[in-house]
Amino acid sequence: MERLVASLAVAWSLWVVSAVSGVQPPHIVFIVADDLGWNDVGFHNPEMITPNIDSLARQGVILNSSYVQPVCSPSRNCFMTGYYPYHTGLQHKVIQSSIPGYVPANVTMLPQKLKELGYATHAVGKWHLGFCNWKYTPTMRGFDSFLGYYTGAEDYYTHARGGGFDFRSNKTVARSYSGFYSAMTFATRAEEIIRTHDKTKPLYLYLPYQSVHEPLQVPQRFEDMYKSIETTQRRTYCGMVSALDEAIGNITQALRDSGLVDNLLLVFTTDNGGPTYAGSNNLPLRGGKKTLWEGGTKGTAFVYSKTLLQKLNYTNTGMIHAVDWFPTILHLAGGRPDPGLDGVNQWDMLSRNSPSKRKEFVYNIDDLANNSAIRYICVGSPRYGDLKLIHGKPGPYNDWYPLPRLDEDIQVDKKKWPLYQLYNITADPTERHDLATEFPDLLASMKQRLEGWRQSMVPAHYPPEDPKANPQNWGGVWSPGWC
Repeated sequence: MERLVASLAVAWSLWVVSAVSGVQPPHIVFIVADDLGWNDVGFHNPEMITPNIDSLARQGVILNSSYVQPVCSPSRNCFMTGYYPYHTGLQHKVIQSSIPGYVPANVTMLPQKLKELGYATHAVGKWHLGFCNWKYTPTMRGFDSFLGYYTGAEDYYTHARGGGFDFRSNKTVARSYSGFYSAMTFATRAEEIIRTHDKTKPLYLYLPYQSVHEPLQVPQRFEDMYKSIETTQRRTYCGMVSALDEAIGNITQALRDSGLVDNLLLVFTTDNGGPTYAGSNNLPLRGGKKTLWEGGTKGTAFVYSKTLLQKLNYTNTGMIHAVDWFPTILHLAGGRPDPGLDGVNQWDMLSRNSPSKRKEFVYNIDDLANNSAIRYICVGSPRYGDLKLIHGKPGPYNDWYPLPRLDEDIQVDKKKWPLYQLYNITADPTERHDLATEFPDLLASMKQRLEGWRQSMVPAHYPPEDPKANPQNWGGVWSPGWC
């Protein structure tokens, strides 16, 4: 009852503000590309054919220091909760289909907060935040509607994975979407939401795309856009990026046609760095997906708005982390986050190019893999710059991977790593010069900071696979109900 009263009070106050000022909270479209590499968009790499993405980025604000997690589920946890994964138990790997992993039910997700503020909330695409119980699924966590799949990857056309079908319209198994390429299916649904939206309400549209995650599949016309690329894997991957670009172009046209673009913030980000073993390109950054290197964690990102950004058409170098989107979006919507959130409101940085409110962040602290990394800007000590400490093995892909590459050309690095590595990202953004032995005082200081962060860690929740999840127990469908 108390929560209901509080929600009504917030809604009433926002209605009063809107009535007096004539300004409605903005519509928000949050697009997540899956496994997109740093060098896999046209505004970073002119060989990529992404005119729609490039236009939005160049008319908005390109984010040059936007950080995400090394893999899928942890980043989505950050977007949806504002907490680092090591504070919710999701710091180890991803939620596998047969593992009962999830964002804990007592953690409030962003769409739940936005619904309290009067928003219509819709999700289209990949969930990957838990589905073993219905209470962990999208429509039980604040979304008015959901079209997409629960697991981490599947066939783009058949929506099959590991002997089971995985595609839902809200809670209903939706087999009628089989045979259609998912990028276009998701764009069509997003257009439908936009064109039928009640304009008296603000809209939050979450679009976590399947593209460009494996399996590498794309309609031939997109692959044909890259005939000069000899390597099949890279050619297909690039075609997938261009298919995603066309889908985003269709969505932005719907936003223009509907008039929603006149009071809109559009966020675009990848969920992790590109998988160099599957056709992506993170150059000049080191490493890729599954690693704590910059190639796994420095994400391609931008924001776009016709009306909300006071400074446009530039590249912002301020530090922003995936956990910051929760409080930033909530601020725009007129709400306030709960105390203790890891994220900080970065709206001044995004809208006016003010300095970032963030001087440090945690890449990850994984108690099962026994590795971690943090970042810290030494304020007042410019010669020390922006320091990054890595503890343990950074991950399985630790090189700088030129193109074209074949799967068999990229070897998992088996070398023995030092216990700690230290890099100055300001002077050495491609992480080639380990400073740990040269500056023992800095190393000791950074180790102390890491231990301070580690004190609040929640043990990783990564139970064994559960045979009850087998789709054959659920009519051939990946389905909730087994935890």
